Amino acid sequence: MSSHYPGVRFIAFLLCLLPSLGLLAQTSPSPTATPALSQTVLLTPPPSEGPLEVEIGLQLLEIDTIEDQSETFSFAGILTTRWKDPRFAFDPAVEGVPVKVYQGDYQFNEIATGWYPEVVLLNVVGSMEKNGTVFRLEPDGTSTLTQAVNATAKTKLKLRRYPFDHQQLNAVFAVLGYTDEELVIKSLPMGEIDVKKIHIPQWELQKVNSAIGDPEITSLMGQQAPSTLVVEMDLRRRFMFVVRLVVLPLFLVVALSWSVFWMDRASMGDRMSVSFVALLTVVAYQIMLGDILPQIAYLTIINLFLNISFLIVCATILVNLMVAERDRNGNPEAGNRLDLRCRRLFPIAYISLIALGGLLWFVLY
Repeated sequence: MSSHYPGVRFIAFLLCLLPSLGLLAQTSPSPTATPALSQTVLLTPPPSEGPLEVEIGLQLLEIDTIEDQSETFSFAGILTTRWKDPRFAFDPAVEGVPVKVYQGDYQFNEIATGWYPEVVLLNVVGSMEKNGTVFRLEPDGTSTLTQAVNATAKTKLKLRRYPFDHQQLNAVFAVLGYTDEELVIKSLPMGEIDVKKIHIPQWELQKVNSAIGDPEITSLMGQQAPSTLVVEMDLRRRFMFVVRLVVLPLFLVVALSWSVFWMDRASMGDRMSVSFVALLTVVAYQIMLGDILPQIAYLTIINLFLNISFLIVCATILVNLMVAERDRNGNPEAGNRLDLRCRRLFPIAYISLIALGGLLWFVLY
């Protein structure tokens, strides 16, 4: 039958060769094929001896607000992250460009699909907004990610010297998901910052520093703590606002309450009226300042000033009662002598208490 159907034998022969042809196709690479990295490999950090080094820097642009009561501050800046991934190295002659630049979230998220360090603000309140993304890839694989950031951060304020206080605002950055044994952050120099160009109401920016490591984060998380970059912003409060609004007017009110020591003893009702008006004025200032001063549990230097003023005015009422008691006992000369002593004693005591209390406060705190 095979002799009558030669075509059938030829087809059977080809069928026998098909497995061999398939094997040859699998084992013989195409001369135009080039090796490519697996996408799974690109989603892992680049290989390195020891922890991977990532440089982070923040160029501060503005500090919007500083909230004493909530101990928060809002800032804006340019966040720069730099690392090296040799897997993305390229030949500029082949690519036709010296540096690859990806702009915007679409190009960065859709085209630059490799691994990159996700930088977060550890002491953020709410969320940190990132926009204006620019990603640069150099021929040796050095990658630089630049983003504009806006955030509100939590910090600890030391307000015992209010309104003569100095504060250090800290923004703590870390790479999400990696401990300091896996990834180490280095400070990226961002150049000198002209602190005079950053205007903050009631504050004066002194300097901006960067430090590696946050002791509080390390003590809290132990061996699982990430490597951190702390951007330290040193500020000094402009105290003239509180001095002009509180200290000077209240000092004059207390000084005017001493006029009772020059008033006639016969007008005891008028003397008491002056003292009580001054006392109510001090109380009104304390109520008004409740909306201005930070509502904190510990005593500040401005609270100390208010309390001393309150006690001095209360002391004038006590002197009035003592003078009236001497008049009732038929000893007006003793009342005169008490008034004369108080004319000198009260100003000296008031100024001395303020100076001594302020000095002690600055020494202790």
